[in-house]
Amino acid sequence: MKTASKIYMVLVFIFLYAPLAVMILISFNGGESTTVMDGVSLHWYKELLFGSGEVWDALFNSIIIAVSSSVVATILGTTASIGINWHKFAGKSYIQTISFLPMVLPEVIIGAATVIFFSGIKLKLGMFTIFAAHTTFCLPFVYMMVNARLDEFDHALIEASYDLGANEFETLTKVTVPAIMPGILSGFMMAITMSLEDFVITFFVSGPGSTTLPIYIYSMIRFGVSPVINSLSLVMIILTCIIAFFLRKGLKTIAASK
Repeated sequence: MKTASKIYMVLVFIFLYAPLAVMILISFNGGESTTVMDGVSLHWYKELLFGSGEVWDALFNSIIIAVSSSVVATILGTTASIGINWHKFAGKSYIQTISFLPMVLPEVIIGAATVIFFSGIKLKLGMFTIFAAHTTFCLPFVYMMVNARLDEFDHALIEASYDLGANEFETLTKVTVPAIMPGILSGFMMAITMSLEDFVITFFVSGPGSTTLPIYIYSMIRFGVSPVINSLSLVMIILTCIIAFFLRKGLKTIAASK
């Protein structure tokens, strides 16, 4: 049984990471093929650094949108989760249900509804509309992460804080937020991931001068994907691993300090 489990685990890892391994290998290809190796070279990394201005512009747009929308979604999702979880008010159950709709609705519907809304209020499509759409789309994921953390929260800490003379704001900033910080950071990273990889919603709400990396790669498919994208993908994988490493280290530090 253990042998079968190990074999199954190996097959799953191969299925998940073999495409990444092939992509990394092709990024060092000396030729222009994206499927067949023709020698080993750093040519495409040099092309990425010095000859791919449009790629960097698209990546820069993606990073700006991802970080800004994730920050706003994290703030709104965290405060909404605290308010909905701890306070009683009319229509609470309906608001909780509606909060999860962006997670279950197809992105095509969300994108179409969003662009219709922007057109209705005469808002020009561009970076701001992408930011607004991504904030709305990522907010439920932050809400879910923080809410899961709040379910495990010890409410006795709140009562102890009030007994020691802290007001509501001091309790929120010095007790509640530090205690649920792992959930907040997890929601923030989830929001960044969802924003960076989103194509469908971005495709609907993007305008001139607001091309993100997924949109740029899609536009390249019509003419053939350049191996430069493979090089850029490896760079992004490395950066993601570094961020994940420091995030995990930070979460461990927070957990150890409690």
